[in-house]
Order: sequence, then C-alpha cells, then structure tokens
Amino acid sequence: MKAGAPFIDACLKNADPLVSETLDRALSEKEITVEEGTRLFSAKGLDFHLVAMVADELRRRRVGDIVTYVVNRNINFTNVCIKQCGFCAFSRDFREDEGYFLPTEEIVRRAKEARALGATEVCVQAGLPPDMDGNTYENICRAIKKEAGEIHIHGFSPEEVLYGATRSDLSIAEYLARLKDAGVDTLPGTAAEILDQPLRDKISPGRITVKKWVEVIKTAHRLGIPSTSTMMFGHLETSEDRARHLSLLREIQKETRGFTEFVPLNFIPSEAPMFKEKMHDGLKGGADGRDAVLTHAVSRIMLNNYIDNIQTSWVKEGTSMSQLLLACGANDFGGTLINESISTAAGATHGQIIKPSRIRALAREIGRIPAQRTTKYEIIKTYESEGGLDRLDMLDDTASFGSYQELIKMDRYRFKNSR
Repeated sequence: MKAGAPFIDACLKNADPLVSETLDRALSEKEITVEEGTRLFSAKGLDFHLVAMVADELRRRRVGDIVTYVVNRNINFTNVCIKQCGFCAFSRDFREDEGYFLPTEEIVRRAKEARALGATEVCVQAGLPPDMDGNTYENICRAIKKEAGEIHIHGFSPEEVLYGATRSDLSIAEYLARLKDAGVDTLPGTAAEILDQPLRDKISPGRITVKKWVEVIKTAHRLGIPSTSTMMFGHLETSEDRARHLSLLREIQKETRGFTEFVPLNFIPSEAPMFKEKMHDGLKGGADGRDAVLTHAVSRIMLNNYIDNIQTSWVKEGTSMSQLLLACGANDFGGTLINESISTAAGATHGQIIKPSRIRALAREIGRIPAQRTTKYEIIKTYESEGGLDRLDMLDDTASFGSYQELIKMDRYRFKNSR
C-alpha cells in the first residue's frame, strides 16, 4: 500500500481484520465494494476512529488542507408543489394560505443584490407548481442573465428538469439544451434522497424515479452541464442502501466525470410529515453524530478516486459538527446561502445565512486554510492569513434579507392559480 500516516498504519494492526483489510485497500486507493462500504458504516470503537482517520488522510492526499466555500444565494422562488413527499416540510398545496410564488422581477432583484454583495452563484430551486408554463424556468434564467451579468446559475434539480420537459412536451435532452441556452450553468444533484426505488416509493411516492434521475444527470453531463450529487440519510435507509447509493454515483462519475461534489444531507425530522404523522415503522429522526461522521467518512472512502470534493452541510449539521466532519473526509463548507428556506422549513435551527468571515474563522480554528471558490471549484482567493471583511460580512442578516417565516406570510407574493 502507499505509505499512510504511521499512526494509522500502527492502529490498523489492532482493528477488526475485515475493517483493517478494507481500510488498507482504501489507503492503497483501491475501489471499495458495496459490501465493504456497508461494513464500514457499522464500525465501532477503534474501528470507528480508524474509518474517520483514513477518510481524513485520503482527503489530505486528494485535495490538501484547503477548506473551500462559495459565496452564493438560494432563491427558492415558490413553495407550491404538486408532489407531497413525506420528508418535505417546505412544500404547500396550491390551496394553502402559505403558498407563495416570487415574480420574475423579485427573483432578478435577489440575484442582482447577491452579485452586488460578492456572490458568484445563485442557486435556483423550488416546488413544482400546478399548470406551470413550460417556459418558466427558461424565462427566469434569461432574466437573471440579462440583469445580473455573469453570475453563475446553479439551477433546477432533476425533478424540476423532468417536470419542465413534461410541461414543454420535450425530451429531457431537448429541454436541458434549452435550459443551457437560457443560462443554466450547473444542476443541483438534489431529488436523489436514496437512489433505491422501493425506498423512494415509501418516502416519496410519485417522485422522480431512480431511472429518470440517472437519465437527467447523465444527459446533463453529456451536454456539458456539470452537477452536484447528494444523498439524504438518517430516515428509513439501511447501511447497504447508502453504500449502494454511493456505488451508483461512482459508476455514473466513471462514465461522465460530470459531478463536481458529493453532499450528504442529514434528514431534518421535526416538521417532516412522515415523522410528525409516524407514517413508517422504524423511521429514524435523523442521524446522530456518530452516524454523520461515518456517512461523511465512508463517502470519502468510496468516492475518493472519482469525486474530489465532499461537502458538509452547515445548515443540516450546525457549524461545530461541520468542523468535525471536515476532519472526517469532508473538504468543502458549502455556501453562504443567504436565503436558505428548505431546511429551515423542515425545522433546521442553524440559520438561513452564514457569512464568509465566519466560514474562514471556522476553518482556521481546526488548522485548515480557507479559500473562496466558484461553483465549479476554481479557487478565487486563498486566505493564508486572516483577511478583512467582505461586503456580505458587513450586513445584518435578518434586517437585510428577511426570513422564510416572514415570506410565507406576505400577501404580495401569495400564490395565485386559475384553479
């Protein structure tokens, strides 16, 4: 094997033989099987610590000691959705009072404001409103590009792409080509949850199928539209489900090389319908700290040869836990977000914005070097030493941007539908 940290090598001699063999192969940058990955998810005691240490060593070799982040803004332009997923507390039926839909001019205003504050990206995702005009997503993108210049549009999940294509009576490839022409630069690899159809049929019946999710992602990559990749964990899935999910993403990446990152997303239960209504036996209320560590670490170990960047979600995990996960295989802190709504609606309590100076401080506290990046992981600036404040750092959070709770009560953005 390649020389790993001497301490790790010494500890492996005292680990469970099967775990030790798997981690030794990982350090030799060999591919880890689904069975081996499943076993690592159950690691305890010394084995648990070794999984985390090996993941951190692989991270160090692959991307070094830089902790990256992107200055971005989320624009969740509507919460009205025709789907009723059991894990989603963000969506509203079109008849509910809390349904909203931001007009294009407000979407553009938010994009322009983000750019003025130093953001390089707007992440545009939303619910699936009934009777949506097939040109809606294209029109939004063209308006943003016209008014906000070269800001990167990270927009529309595979679920939204499929919906837009259906509403436009176009193939997925034709519709993606139109989105690209309208200004979409990358896709969020969300709507993935767990890529196992029987499990999806339980937690989100009627949601995009595994087959269609893979088709959208592969087609986007083939057309030159990169994407992220994600996994929601801590609900009904088993360790094998997680390992199979990671293996499928790995196979896609071998074929397309289109994933920029992988993001494990911890299930936020408190407002999720399937948790509140006790819809499933054995439903967990999110993953605990040990499980979150193992999920990020095993993700690095299984994906390391193919996907460089493992992101920790400060919205899901909080800043202190995210620091720990940066020592367990993760290397990216995600984005500033500014107007995060989806996790907030589900009951996440870690805020809707984090400022760049705070991310940099958190990275330095664990002995790492912070760096601002683009959506495609091009480094904009590395902060070897403590720098000054950015434009976004100077603003008061809620006074400047408002909260999700305020948004759903605003009459001027109330969703109106012909029904």
